[in-house]
Amino acid sequence: MAYEQVLLEKDGPAAIITLNRPEKLNAFTNQLGRELADAIRACDADDDVRGIIITGAGRHFCAGADISDGADAFDTKSGTGAKNFGTTEPGKDRDGAGFIGAMYACQKPLIAAFNGAAVGVGITMVLPTDIKIASEKAKFGFAFAQRGLPPEAGSAWFLPQLVGLPQALRWCMTGRVFEAQEALEGGLISEIHPPEELLPAAKRIVAEIAQNTAPVSVALVRQLLWRFGPEAAPFDLLKVDGQFALTLGSSPDVKEGVTAFLEKRPPAFPGKVSSDMPEGYPWWK
Repeated sequence: MAYEQVLLEKDGPAAIITLNRPEKLNAFTNQLGRELADAIRACDADDDVRGIIITGAGRHFCAGADISDGADAFDTKSGTGAKNFGTTEPGKDRDGAGFIGAMYACQKPLIAAFNGAAVGVGITMVLPTDIKIASEKAKFGFAFAQRGLPPEAGSAWFLPQLVGLPQALRWCMTGRVFEAQEALEGGLISEIHPPEELLPAAKRIVAEIAQNTAPVSVALVRQLLWRFGPEAAPFDLLKVDGQFALTLGSSPDVKEGVTAFLEKRPPAFPGKVSSDMPEGYPWWK
């Protein structure tokens, strides 16, 4: 797919996806969502990519839906609403799980680097990322109730998993915009950086993962934690994780990890996500 509203580049082990509508504050459109999903899937299929960074071009990350056409911006029965969100017409795919599904299924670490405002879909679209860091200039808002809408993009499931139900309810019920410090204190993000240090910080996270961990292990970590973390009890997980540990115990990755530790040197894991995932994976299909 040729991209018009996102940029995709690689820098060492990091792939960087940039929302690229700076003249519109990177406001969301259906096209942007499709391109984001495609870029994530392309990175996920590339064994050279060890982490995916999502950020925004210009002053902001994503100011929310593109409402430049006015009050009909959310009307999916009109051309304007369909442009932003697809269609509700029976038999037509809105691709509602497109970019969310691509992130949830991704086997590579996903890092959101908020360079400015992330409001409405601008924040919910990246809730399935694993690590979230922000510029000092970033602001956040789950403004749906202030526009007469419910939260979307699966955020009523993702947000309480990340910050707890009371915090999620307060942010969504008030719809107010808040600063990066409140996002840090509330558990939405894990780090705040000066603007010029944000992307280098994200790249350092990817480098740390690439230098120290096995790609197959990280893929399993991501899927096990996202899929089993919300479960009420650990028993279904125990049917899966123990078998993977036993299967991988004789793998070249484990032999390399132990040997590198004993020899006090950096590991060079040979396993590839594209070809060396253990038997029984993916267990949910």
